[in-house]
Amino acid sequence: MKKLLLILTVITTLVSCGVKIPKSMSKEEFKNLEDGLYAKMTTNHGAMTIKLYEEQAPMTVANFVGLAEGTKENKAKKKGEPFYDGIVFHRVIKDFMIQGGDPDGIGTGGPGYDFEDEFDATLKHDQKGVLSMANSGPGTNGSQFFITEVPTPWLDGRHTIFGQVVEGLDVVDSISNVEKTPSDKPVVPVIIEKVEIARKGDHYKKYDGAEAFEAAKANHSKKQAEAEAKVKAEKDAEIARQKELEAKALTTPSGLKYVVLEEGKGAKPVQGDDIKVHYTLRLNDGEKLDSSYDRNQPLDATVGVTGLIQGWMEALTMFNRGSKVFLIIPSDLGYGPRGASGVIPPNATLYFDMEVLD
Repeated sequence: MKKLLLILTVITTLVSCGVKIPKSMSKEEFKNLEDGLYAKMTTNHGAMTIKLYEEQAPMTVANFVGLAEGTKENKAKKKGEPFYDGIVFHRVIKDFMIQGGDPDGIGTGGPGYDFEDEFDATLKHDQKGVLSMANSGPGTNGSQFFITEVPTPWLDGRHTIFGQVVEGLDVVDSISNVEKTPSDKPVVPVIIEKVEIARKGDHYKKYDGAEAFEAAKANHSKKQAEAEAKVKAEKDAEIARQKELEAKALTTPSGLKYVVLEEGKGAKPVQGDDIKVHYTLRLNDGEKLDSSYDRNQPLDATVGVTGLIQGWMEALTMFNRGSKVFLIIPSDLGYGPRGASGVIPPNATLYFDMEVLD
């Protein structure tokens, strides 16, 4: 009788705490998890419990949950039908990752829509079990995902991380070691039998993936619009600054224009001197193309020796060490009609903020 009362007490406590436990997960297992959203992914190689990063990647997590529970409309399955149930891991590479989520099972399918990336600086592909979105380029997320078997740092900033396997890492190893075809497709299908979503805690009690996706998408679009407006305002301010400085710039016989913003107290560099220079390069539309300040790494140069554009070579001997100057370099003293590396257009005038360091 006491044992029965204890069991009933545990169940009551779990329910009152806002816990929704998948049928495939024991109460004891879930009791040990922190509040949050979790996916219990059962495969024919075993089960994995995955913590979903709803705060860091709200749109991506909502999409995954909505598809998993069948509440999010898509073109591959009927509404109400769990999207991932029965889908295979179509691409597995040992010591790299396992990839699934394609309803067609060949790597090119999806839900019939795309959505934007969500990158969070605190999340990295730095360990086994990272759950991340597969894509074909920026803003092409759909339903496909992969789980890492090893750290893959080159994927940071390219694929949206939205979860971490917290139980069942051995299943990732088991899947990655199956026999494969030359195209990395398992010879014997690796099937996702079921994906169940677990909600633990009052905050997630009423979490609806489809609704959360629309809200997160709207919020993402709002933030993106705000960011674009900020960039435009910064560009407009820079264009106004460029025009103001150009109006009072002095011009050398070669056509180089300059304004001394702050006169340095050091000696002027001469031929053969080693110097360090900080700079920011912009075009006439205010767009910043490069900045040593952003990298906190000044350029090392030898006056008259280092291969720099002609406008720079001239400027390096004009100003005292410690000076801050604004340069307007015409195309013939810059990169000319060819431009540079597809970044600087042909015949572009270059606008530099330059600091000759002591």
